[in-house]
Amino acid sequence: MSTGAVRSRLAAIDIVRGAVIVLMALDHTRDFTTNLGFPPENLARASAVLFFTRWVTHVCAPTFVLLAGVGIGLMADRGLPARDLRRYLVTRGLWLIVLDLVITPLGWSFAIEPLPVYALVLWAIGLSMIAMAGAVALPRAWLLALSLAVIAGHNLTDAVRPPDLGPLAWLWTVLHAPGFLWPGGIFVGYPLVPWVAVVGVGVALADVYRWAPERRRRWLVGLGTAAVALFVVLRALNGYGNPAPWRPQATAALTAASFLNVLKYPPSLQFLLMTLGPALVALALAERARGWWAGWLATYGRVPLFFYCAHIFVVHAAAVAIAFLQGGELTRIQAVTHPERIPPWFGIPLPAVYLVWMGIVAALFWPCRAYGRLKASGAHPWTRYL
Repeated sequence: MSTGAVRSRLAAIDIVRGAVIVLMALDHTRDFTTNLGFPPENLARASAVLFFTRWVTHVCAPTFVLLAGVGIGLMADRGLPARDLRRYLVTRGLWLIVLDLVITPLGWSFAIEPLPVYALVLWAIGLSMIAMAGAVALPRAWLLALSLAVIAGHNLTDAVRPPDLGPLAWLWTVLHAPGFLWPGGIFVGYPLVPWVAVVGVGVALADVYRWAPERRRRWLVGLGTAAVALFVVLRALNGYGNPAPWRPQATAALTAASFLNVLKYPPSLQFLLMTLGPALVALALAERARGWWAGWLATYGRVPLFFYCAHIFVVHAAAVAIAFLQGGELTRIQAVTHPERIPPWFGIPLPAVYLVWMGIVAALFWPCRAYGRLKASGAHPWTRYL
């Protein structure tokens, strides 16, 4: 494979990863700054615009997790010794867990609050990397088959609740049922299943990046389209793969929102089909992306973990600034950890949320570009972990 082809495929991954983390910042900006104090999924109160502002960001976590797996697969394909790869996956996985439980909570809360702690997407990726340290030795066909079986079948266990397992209730919370490991302690928002299987699919997907470009693009588009089609069929039938059915609503737009309103915590089969299908198509299309916007997105995509950690602090700081302008006092806006503490007078309308989001993304461009250049220099091995 030519050097140009290799660069094109890696740039495509960076472009897609950059696009989803920019969208992720929209979701968190909405969380922290909106004056609409109810979930966008509550169709009895939400407008279609609010719902779709939330819905478009659903693609972020699945794509981010899938591409973490692709990165593991590409690392293995570059000939990294198995022992070194396992050590890297374990140490990086542990570091992601520390980031999620110790470092990023400072940004969510702007305070040192030992408990409760929220185990979110970095927790899930970290645990998945540790799991992949053992599973990566499997033939990729086996890993793919096992991962697809978990994704397809995990909703069969939806009726099982942690108390059903007695003293092992905590284990089911870690694996599949969001909730507190103990009252007021660690809240697991991203259980390991099925996220670990999405990483496994990503590892297997790395094989397509050894194919000829045209074949790879056709295959990615075909598979992504098939995933979306399967989602539409299952959802239209209110069939297997999501615990809550869709129902007709007062308007066509809200009916469409009900159709697309599938479970993220943990992600149902229908949720993953709905989000990973477009992600696969985007990976194919991004290989032909050119122009300033492609380079702009790739700048963020080369340093996704740096962006993720930094944007939490910047979004919260923006919310504090808005609260100061509105109320004349410095007020922490703990939208994720303590939403009940948000002052009732705080918040801005949705159009202003979009403006704040664009400002935050623009402000982070230069730090991301500088850190990307530092990372690309190879002079600092620690940058592999951020």
